[in-house]
Amino acid sequence: MHNLNYKNNKYLIYIMLACTFIACKETVFVPKPRMYPKISFPEYILVKYESETCPFKFQYASYANAIKDTSFFGEKPVNDCWINLQMDVFQGTLHCSYLPIVKTDDLTKYIKDSYKLAREHQIKANFIDEIPIHKTNHVNGILYNLEGPTASSFQFYLTDSSKHFLRASLYFNAQTRPDSMQPILDFVKKDVMTIINTFEWRY
Repeated sequence: MHNLNYKNNKYLIYIMLACTFIACKETVFVPKPRMYPKISFPEYILVKYESETCPFKFQYASYANAIKDTSFFGEKPVNDCWINLQMDVFQGTLHCSYLPIVKTDDLTKYIKDSYKLAREHQIKANFIDEIPIHKTNHVNGILYNLEGPTASSFQFYLTDSSKHFLRASLYFNAQTRPDSMQPILDFVKKDVMTIINTFEWRY
């Protein structure tokens, strides 16, 4: 009987040690993949933008509405070829401002202004990527890709370096939340790239 109790106690000790080992084992946490709210994206159809009075043309997604800009901070725009591509489904707008190159120092001024306007968002941006644009049809410029909680995440300018200059900036009306906005940004940025890739000067 004494031997039997010894064996039972021995097994009990083993069980207690095993439980203690399991309880003291470090818990390994596995991060969950980043989740985004479900978004119903609009159908992707390209539409041509071309005006008899504006020296450029391009293609854009049909979910956006091309509207002539009639007010710039309460005043009339500098040029009649300022347009807004309003994306109501995403509460966003791509503001496009055209400026003719008339004086010899106009191009330098326009480029400096574009750089300054993009860098104004540097305080909140995680980083700014400047991507050169060089096309065979006299369309050159810089694309500013801004990552982080910035008011404008995508800006660019296009020029033929002699007559024409166009600057564009993407803004959203909703409060900037990078995590929840990222799928929308990725979707819209792809369409903005389509505008750049199809952009041509008419004369």
